[in-house]
Amino acid sequence: MPSMRDIKRRRESVKSTGQITKAMKLVATVKLQKARVHALETQPYFNAMYKTVKSVISHMESTTHPLITGNGSKKKAVLLMTSNRGLAGGYNNNIIKLVDSTLNPEDTIVYAIGRKGRDALFKKGYEIAKDYSDVINQPLYSDAIAIGKELLGAYNAGEIGEVWIAYTFFKNTVSHIPTMEKLLPLSAEDFEADEEEPDLTMNFEPKEERALELIVPKYLNSLIYGGLIQAFASENGARMQAMDNATSNAEEMIEDLSLQYNRARQGAITQELTEIVAGASAVE
Repeated sequence: MPSMRDIKRRRESVKSTGQITKAMKLVATVKLQKARVHALETQPYFNAMYKTVKSVISHMESTTHPLITGNGSKKKAVLLMTSNRGLAGGYNNNIIKLVDSTLNPEDTIVYAIGRKGRDALFKKGYEIAKDYSDVINQPLYSDAIAIGKELLGAYNAGEIGEVWIAYTFFKNTVSHIPTMEKLLPLSAEDFEADEEEPDLTMNFEPKEERALELIVPKYLNSLIYGGLIQAFASENGARMQAMDNATSNAEEMIEDLSLQYNRARQGAITQELTEIVAGASAVE
């Protein structure tokens, strides 16, 4: 049985850990509140952009533009969004597993946002093309523009034939959904016209190909920025939940250790009394 000193040291250690996890929970909560408001405010813009591109693609006549038909390259690129730090439950592992089960290292290169995902996929044999880990600390639309320009340039140059985005969708504080979406090439199946939409003939000015070249970069940047916002909110939601669980576990451990300490203390007192009584009896 552990001594009173060992139990006391363990209790103090757990108490210090509990104070740290409680502080980390408060920090994550503040960040989550800001990220959640930002995600809700920007969501209508991303939805409108998606519907606009969907409507344009579904009403276009047959086209051979590489943004739709592909460029012939078999290489795939995935923009993976994870965190730079751990202590967020299964947040990072869930999205890493989804990417690894969907793609394979032989024909995939990784554009990493977050050191956790970068390091994990590098160990699995994936090529890391670019590292934008600092972006996830404070996502900005200018960052999304730079990343989108890099991906679109590689696609137009024929270096990659598919562009995927992998992020964690923020549903609510306790629910975060790992998500993968293909950004390029634009799939006709993904952009079918809704049944409730009227069957219209759409005239383009400028021409269809030029319209695609103008709208696709904005579409790409919007989805990348939306993914960044969702990932940032999900990370802090997962960390808040993980730290809340850790704090609760620390409190339970402190209660158990306090009970053990009291029992050990009572046992020591009882033993001392027994020795005193035995010594007094021996003297008599």
